[in-house]
Amino acid sequence: MADLQPVIPAAADLAVENANAAYKKTQKSPAKALWLALAGGFFIGIGYIFYITSQQGLADAPVGPAKVLGGIVFTVGLFLVIVTGADLFTSTTMTVMPLYSRRITVGRWARHWATSITGNLVGALTLAFLVFASGQYMANGGEWGLVALQTAAHKTDHTFIQALLLGVLANIAVCLGVYMAQSGRSTTDKFFGCLGLIALFVSTGFEHSIANMFLLPLGYLVKVGGGDAFWSSTAVADAAVQYADFESFNLQSIVLGNWVPVLIGNAIGGAIFVASYFYIAYVRDAECAAAAAH
Repeated sequence: MADLQPVIPAAADLAVENANAAYKKTQKSPAKALWLALAGGFFIGIGYIFYITSQQGLADAPVGPAKVLGGIVFTVGLFLVIVTGADLFTSTTMTVMPLYSRRITVGRWARHWATSITGNLVGALTLAFLVFASGQYMANGGEWGLVALQTAAHKTDHTFIQALLLGVLANIAVCLGVYMAQSGRSTTDKFFGCLGLIALFVSTGFEHSIANMFLLPLGYLVKVGGGDAFWSSTAVADAAVQYADFESFNLQSIVLGNWVPVLIGNAIGGAIFVASYFYIAYVRDAECAAAAAH
């Protein structure tokens, strides 16, 4: 009987596979790259919709299990990105590998990053406006909107350094989750490959820039656009909160207090920690071996 070949590649082969996938990302036309990035921002927002829904009525529940539940259901967003081939900036940070290899220029690398961020932002904002316009925030006596608002407002409470470091940690988990999903050879493999790491970063409270591009605008829309219907709703009355409690949650705190430091942190986590690790550990050796063979 012939020896069975392993389904999952060896670590070194998988690292090269991921480096090649990162290179292919950068070779798409600007229009296609933008289109895929729009979808990436939209899809990751879908994950947060599920998260918000899962947290309703859990204010008095044990914190750990409640947050783990939220982390598990959020995974649907990243899984959509992985299976559909959409572009998400946080995993796109690993395109520094082909940059290290000089397979792409600095200009192409920078343009792709800019396209990815821009598309993700527009896609995430589009979904936030759609969800708000649908009136979903009033579901369950305003409970859905209150969870969205409180979750979003909490994310602007960090100092700049805290937000940056939470962004680093988040994207270490995200990029490793994408790496694990890449090892899968079936849809089920890919789902369970990324499940644990994505649930970990969400439930722990690490910060993901693109997810926040959906959640924070949605929370702000609930705050300023919910009107009397929301602020006099049953859920808001039961929580004994009022508009003034969210005074510090504003556009400045969203952009400068969260988006900017978290985006920087995500870039560091994905590019410096994860991509550089795999490049130094495996990809560089494979490139040297290929060059020597020629």
